[in-house]
Amino acid sequence: MLKFACFACDSIHLWQVRSYFVTNIGDLSEQVLTSSMLGGLLGSQSSSTDFGENMLSSVARQAIAQLFTRSESVDVSVRCSPSSKILQGIVDSFQMKGRGLVIKKMFEAAEMEFETDAVSLDMSGLMGGKIRLKQATHAIATVTMTESGINKAFSADLVEKHLRDVTSEEATCMSGGDPVSFRDVQMELLPAQRVKISAKTDLPNKENLPIQLSAEVAVERRRRVVFTNITFEPDGIPEELQDLSEAMIPGFIGVLNKMVDLERFDLDGVSLRVNQLDVKGKNLLFNGYAEIEHFPGM
Repeated sequence: MLKFACFACDSIHLWQVRSYFVTNIGDLSEQVLTSSMLGGLLGSQSSSTDFGENMLSSVARQAIAQLFTRSESVDVSVRCSPSSKILQGIVDSFQMKGRGLVIKKMFEAAEMEFETDAVSLDMSGLMGGKIRLKQATHAIATVTMTESGINKAFSADLVEKHLRDVTSEEATCMSGGDPVSFRDVQMELLPAQRVKISAKTDLPNKENLPIQLSAEVAVERRRRVVFTNITFEPDGIPEELQDLSEAMIPGFIGVLNKMVDLERFDLDGVSLRVNQLDVKGKNLLFNGYAEIEHFPGM
């Protein structure tokens, strides 16, 4: 009888802790609350695990979803075993999977995934319905962009401003020193880690000058996309303009290589670092890790 009384007291205490979490968060359904009460009273380890993980997942999902201008779906899952570690602020991992994401109103990511290592949480924040990290952590990260999404990004104001009024020596070599602007940039993903890029520019003696090239795409210092092994692509360019078009390539590539910085994909508290870049069909895959200083939105 004594053992049973202790067991019942412990179970009721666990139910009270859970009820406090639900009251502060306010977003979990009545069904989850009811199952957690029964799980506490019955001492069910499975229900305890489900409650703690579902609670954290719900808070994290809402915080992360708010970081995107638009999203088709954002799923967050939390793994913690045994579940009692949650009450100590210890979680085995967070995993986020998002689809159809728009970042900063301009950049489309078809998919984004990351999964953290073990995370230590501030329990005072958790009791208030917020996820706060005791210390920075890392996560394996993958971002997928489609060819169409990349081309939409080239028309974003933040990108176009880097293509306007370029004054580098390479870019102005054929303009008599006047600033040059590049526009109508389009990229086609090719096999063997290569891309084809086209654009137009205006020179004092020639408007709508087409520029076409192919290049290998790579990552520099884990932060910047660069284009190397450049080849001029004359197909479709009138023969009398090919020399002029080819002469504009170094200046154009110089702008692109300084512009495509992965900082544009950073989220609140999350910075991306890319170890590998892969072209797969019409998708461009960034594989690396994320540095998480604080949980997004918290």
